[in-house]
Parts: sequence; C-alpha cells; structure tokens
Amino acid sequence: MQYNTILFDLDGTLTNPALGITNSIIYTLNHYGITPPAREELYKFIGPPLADSFKMFYNFPDDKAREAVDVYREYFGVNGLFENEVYDGIGEMLDKLNAAGYKLGVATSKPDVFSQQILEHFGLMDKFVFLSGNTIEETRPTKIQVIEYALENMNADPASTIMVGDRKFDILGAKHFGICPVGVLYGFGDREELETAGAEYICETVADLEKLLLGLN
Repeated sequence: MQYNTILFDLDGTLTNPALGITNSIIYTLNHYGITPPAREELYKFIGPPLADSFKMFYNFPDDKAREAVDVYREYFGVNGLFENEVYDGIGEMLDKLNAAGYKLGVATSKPDVFSQQILEHFGLMDKFVFLSGNTIEETRPTKIQVIEYALENMNADPASTIMVGDRKFDILGAKHFGICPVGVLYGFGDREELETAGAEYICETVADLEKLLLGLN
C-alpha cells in the first residue's frame, strides 16, 4: 500500500501535556470539593473526551460533566495549555515526513482553538496542512468524528492514510475508516491497550516512529 497522508493525535503523540491537563483536573476537582488523587492517577484523563472521563471516573451525571468541562477550561485555557512540552525529535521527524512528500494533519479530541494555540506556541502549526479537533461547543466529541472531519477537509483516501496515536481511541477511530493504525508507547497508553484495540504497528520511541513512517512506502 502506498501511503500519502498521516494524521497525528496531539496529546501523548506530538506533545506531553501531563502537567497542564492534570493541573486543570485538580482545579476542577477542588471546585467540586473533591480531594484530588496522586497526579499519576489523573493521567487516565489524557486522551478520552473530558465529559466522558468525568462521568466514568467520578460518576458525574451528563449536565454536571458538561459543567465540569467548562470549569476545567477556566484553568486550562489560561495556564494549562502551555504547561506542555514537545517530545524530543518530533519537529525533526515532521520535517522529514514533509520532505518525503507526505501530507500531514492533526486529529485530536482537544478543541481546535486550544490545539492551534499549542501548535503555534511550539512552532509546529506550519508543518501541517490541516488541524481537526473538537469544538468549544463539543460538536465533534469523538475521535471518529474528528478523523472524519480531517479526511473530508484534506480530501484524503482512508486506504492511503495512516493514523498515529497513543490511546485506543486513536486506533479504533482509524480502524473505523480502514486507516492504517499506528500506536506509540511514549505517550499514555500501554502495549496491551494498543494491541487490544488493533494497532497494526506499535512504536516505542519517536525515533522508532520516524523509521517506520519513512519506511512504509
């Protein structure tokens, strides 16, 4: 198969957002009078849609979960989005993929307004032809919807597209469209999660990912 398009998840794939996201969750839990657990226990919030996580992990009803997302953004939108760092080697890998002729996009469940700020802050935005994210109004809350929006706007053939991500949502979203799913282990999902979801390839490091993507064609 000849691939010409690569979609990347943002959190846990291009950047490590752990500090900003967990600080935002801690802020939200404190707002509701809930004592936050150890920071590492909050890493499970990284990747899935936030409202779903508040419902799953804290049994918030739908309306409270939606409200919690707004509270979360009070901190994240000012401070949390910049409490973040690009994984070593990502910028160089993206340059090589562009030079090799790939069309690169971002497909993230994070709202596109925050995602664009993060990518611009780290000088990565111009390496991509399109950014597909959720919206502040939560009109694209699932990874399937985000990927579909990317495919439509990039005029991409799913059979010639690769999706790279660190969680099962990225892999399952890719498989929904027949996209080649590639998992990475330097983010927040483990090998069992990615294998169970059906990742076709799993890379331990950014260097491994670069080698794979440049070698697939």
